[in-house]
Amino acid sequence: MLSRPCSRIACPRDAVQTLTYVYADSMAVIGPLSLSHEPHSYDLCAIHAERLSAPQGWQIVRHVGVTDA
Repeated sequence: MLSRPCSRIACPRDAVQTLTYVYADSMAVIGPLSLSHEPHSYDLCAIHAERLSAPQGWQIVRHVGVTDA
């Protein structure tokens, strides 16, 4: 099982989803936790993933995936 901390400052929870920005398309993409940490992505806990907002004019795409339980 993957275990990485949430990327948000001072958040003690484990990450469960990965956020990636696609600047060319003004899109924030959030999906299941990636297999490895990527330098241009953010790993978020469930609370921060749910609260995610994007800049005005951007869209948020949420991918639901199967995770190992």
